This record gives sequence, structure tokens and C-alpha cells, in this order.
Amino acid sequence: MANIKSAKKRIKVTKAKTLKNTMIKSALKTRIKKFEVAVANKNVEEAQANYTVVAKALDMAASKGILHKNKAARKKSRLATKLNNLSA
Repeated sequence: MANIKSAKKRIKVTKAKTLKNTMIKSALKTRIKKFEVAVANKNVEEAQANYTVVAKALDMAASKGILHKNKAARKKSRLATKLNNLSA
């Protein structure tokens, strides 16, 4: 356990940031699952609606540094490919 005041603060701040990042990642995974369920059920309208929500969430996560921007772009690309294959 830390004895120095600044080290104690760093521990506290790190816990708070970790909790927030975990919540955002979890919500992102849930949105992706909803999209993939819509694709699996071949529900085009629901999949399109979910894709816009997922794409926005991925961009937000990338902008906040929770995901790397290239990972977010790769995820969006792969999900868009699934959506396009469903529509075709």
C-alpha cells in the first residue's frame, strides 16, 4: 500500500478511470452483440439501425483512447461488410 499522498491519489484516480473504461467497453460489446444478433436473424432494418449506433460508439471509444483508432476502424469495416452481405 502506498504511503505517499500523491501515490494514494494515483491509485484512487486509476481505479475510477479503470471502472469508467470497463463500463464503456462493456456497453460497446453489448451493442456489437445486438448488431450481430440482428444480422444472424437476417433483420436488415434492425441491423442498419444497430450499425449506426455501433459505429458511433466505436468512434467515441477511439476518441477517448479506450480503443486504438485502427482497431475501431477495423471493427467498423468488418461490421459494415456483414451488413452489406446481408443486404445483397
